[in-house]
Amino acid sequence: MAQRLTDDARRSVIGDLAGWSEVPGREAIHKSFKFKDFNEAFGFMSRVALIAERMDHHPEWRNVWNTVEVVLATHDAGGITKLDIDLARKMNEIAG
Repeated sequence: MAQRLTDDARRSVIGDLAGWSEVPGREAIHKSFKFKDFNEAFGFMSRVALIAERMDHHPEWRNVWNTVEVVLATHDAGGITKLDIDLARKMNEIAG
């Protein structure tokens, strides 16, 4: 099982993730991605889904037209782990 990040490590790493922030009242991170249209948003989700499946680490997300809202947390660890940080970085790379 992945290990939760310490408070200091979590704050330090999240500060380096462009656009990501902590979810108030919950040990999780979130970001809203905006795209040109639904096709780009859905394409982003499809590419991320393939990576998430390989990682066996799946996001909480929702899509409304050109926006994809994402929350990442490692449920079995009870908070944020390296898996969440790695997936957030990959999402940022894919989104450009």
